[in-house]
Amino acid sequence: MSKKVLILSSSPRKLGNSNELCDRFMEGAVEANHQVEKVVLAEKKINYCTGCYACKKNGRCAQKDDMAQILDSMIAADVIVLATPVYFYTMCAQMKTAIDRTVARYTKITNKDFYFIVTAADSNKAALERTVDSLPVCREQKKKASCMARAHGRSAIFSQAAP
Repeated sequence: MSKKVLILSSSPRKLGNSNELCDRFMEGAVEANHQVEKVVLAEKKINYCTGCYACKKNGRCAQKDDMAQILDSMIAADVIVLATPVYFYTMCAQMKTAIDRTVARYTKITNKDFYFIVTAADSNKAALERTVDSLPVCREQKKKASCMARAHGRSAIFSQAAP
């Protein structure tokens, strides 16, 4: 059965390792006859969450930028891939900003399979795992499923089954 796959690549470097792994993941998903959309966050206008909570009133963020479409794609997807380089032992700012902006409708991002692509200059597996632990979806699901890692040199692809 074909699935809708959304890849969120947060690397600011077009030719970076994270983006390259996203392309390989996309190739495999396309070969398996899935519908794939890849969003490069660095190419989008995504403002920081201002904490105004206008979204609590109407379910939509008051800011007018590209995040509304990204959030619609996240809700529509069956599979979400979050890809980030590790900067200072955590996800990059582009990924953190996008995650913060899901506050308007994050409760609608349900019943998804999540995959995490994490790359780092540090070959210490614990450093990569720490980054995945900081991703809210993984932390919330720790009781139901553990994140599994396959390390490849200085990068890893983490996967987690749907809740």
